[in-house]
Amino acid sequence: MATRSGHPLANDPAGRIRDAAAALQPRLVSLRRDIHAHPELAFEETRTAGIVAAELARLGIPHRTGVGGTGVLGTIEGGRSGPTLAIRADMDALPIHERTGLPFASEADGKMHACGHDIHTATLLGVAEVLRDAAPLLAGRVVLVFQPAEETLSGAAAMIADGAAEGLDLALGFHNMPDMPVGRFGYCRGATLAAADRFDLTVQGRSGHAAHPDDAIDPIVAGAAFVSQAQTVVSREIDPLHPAVVTIGMFQGGTAPNIIPESVELRGTVRTLHPQARDTAEASLRRLATGLEAMHRVRCDLSYRRGVPPLVNSDRVLDPAIAAVRAQFGDVVDEGAPSMGAEDFSEFAERVPGFQLRIGSGAPGRDDRLHNAGYQPDERCISLGVQALSRVALEMLA
Repeated sequence: MATRSGHPLANDPAGRIRDAAAALQPRLVSLRRDIHAHPELAFEETRTAGIVAAELARLGIPHRTGVGGTGVLGTIEGGRSGPTLAIRADMDALPIHERTGLPFASEADGKMHACGHDIHTATLLGVAEVLRDAAPLLAGRVVLVFQPAEETLSGAAAMIADGAAEGLDLALGFHNMPDMPVGRFGYCRGATLAAADRFDLTVQGRSGHAAHPDDAIDPIVAGAAFVSQAQTVVSREIDPLHPAVVTIGMFQGGTAPNIIPESVELRGTVRTLHPQARDTAEASLRRLATGLEAMHRVRCDLSYRRGVPPLVNSDRVLDPAIAAVRAQFGDVVDEGAPSMGAEDFSEFAERVPGFQLRIGSGAPGRDDRLHNAGYQPDERCISLGVQALSRVALEMLA
């Protein structure tokens, strides 16, 4: 790593970063627990954003609030000119009632940090302090992105619309992984998380008495046919080497067992890793809806909305990032497989080269599932995340 001889990090970057993260850990855990006890849903993160802004102000880091609604942007200027690297953390919670029994459990009924965004927020605040102190070593600029509304896959776009991506050259994201033991890190090359699209289908028939189906047009039968045929989109129309998932999660219609309803509504999602599969899935579902009209005498109204793009890790960021993590910790990095989950960090990574680091947060005997009422990450992942992300930024802006 290029250094300036007078800076404390010059001779022992791994040790200095480790010691700094260890000293910060108690405060960061306290901040995390405070945020955890007061979860806020998408675009409601006013209290969390206030904590972030107060911490950045304490550190003397220039920042802007209200970005994309409740987002916060902080800026650390390096000692020399160079590229601008964004490091992003999400802040929102989930509409889940917590059942961990922790002393700092959610105080808001039906709301919980069940995905670890409280961990992420605290981690990035730790990175902010380490990089502030190391600013003379940086050849470039670090933008700290505290993002709202990741769970609704809309916060990144809102921040970008408010200027959050202007001037960026590189983007670094991260996520705690409770299915990986704390102390290990992971990555995936290329497409790592899926595009997430949504469709709504209204099938309009003609209501009638169940005893006289010939006098009606049954939208339930037509809707059921659509459910069945939609499963062939993946099995028969998309390249088997291109993962895709079509899920219909809602089918509503009818008011009584002896009445054929006037209409039914179906809602579903499509997740794909490759553009060709995404295009094929949309075209296929539209064709199936059109075919229902001829086959079942119904009228169909299909609304298909494309959501976030797939998250594609760029080797330009991945390779130096993984090298930096290894330089800090040694051989603790595992290559993993892609997931069909979605993440709106992809909105940043679609605009500039980006990479999302996986940070192990699991411990034996603890629930290792994201998005569930018993989720409990190992808080040691905060200090480890601070070390990893700080070292990555220092190496990339050396």
